[in-house]
Amino acid sequence: MYIPSLPAGRGVGRIRRYGPPRRVVQDLVLAAIVSMVLCLAVYAVLPLPPTLPGVALLLVLAGVGVLAITAHNLPAAGLGAANRVTLGRAVLAIPVLALVPFPEALTDTGRWLVVTLAGLVLALDGVDGWVARRTGTASGFGARFDMELDALLLLGLSVLVWQAGQVGVWVLLIGGMRYGFVAAAWLLPWMRQPLPPSFRRKTACVVQGVVLVVIMAPVIPPGLASLAAALALAVLAGSFASDIRWLALGRTR
Repeated sequence: MYIPSLPAGRGVGRIRRYGPPRRVVQDLVLAAIVSMVLCLAVYAVLPLPPTLPGVALLLVLAGVGVLAITAHNLPAAGLGAANRVTLGRAVLAIPVLALVPFPEALTDTGRWLVVTLAGLVLALDGVDGWVARRTGTASGFGARFDMELDALLLLGLSVLVWQAGQVGVWVLLIGGMRYGFVAAAWLLPWMRQPLPPSFRRKTACVVQGVVLVVIMAPVIPPGLASLAAALALAVLAGSFASDIRWLALGRTR
């Protein structure tokens, strides 16, 4: 039987790990349990159909599956403190996202629950990055995890604000603009260039989250909510326009 030789520097005893580290699996299982407990608590408080736990379970399984697949390159030590903070933010975001198919849940109590949970998610935004810098554990995985969570939360909040009658359907542009940008990049190769870090881009993201959470509160009148959302959308559109201009100029650089 022919056995191909191993490349220099690699021993036979070294086995490539294809699955996530055990510590990562433990973190994900715990996060899934806590997420379901929170969703069941929301289900007990609000007038919701019995299908909400099923929707929540699908969200949890999808999130755990994606993280398990993408976390196979993490060290055996596990997610690390910074990624655990982001995972905690995801746990708080899942009950908010689970309400999207159930607009009848957006009573005053339901809207205050959304404001509370989403506000906590936003309040912890930046903590994970700070922890990563303090512990020297910043990684591409952590940055992507944080970014995708923020984008998904903004999309969910946009839908909920519209369903609550605070703003017209155009508010979905706030949550959908980033996904439109990604779709355009599939069609236009010059838009796939990596963008440099930008404080302006981070600020625009924070503005969207804060505005959507605030205007979700029942005490905010629809007229004021529409004005605030329009200003936030203008900030976001300006930020994307700057990035697209930078990418377009990159074709000639």
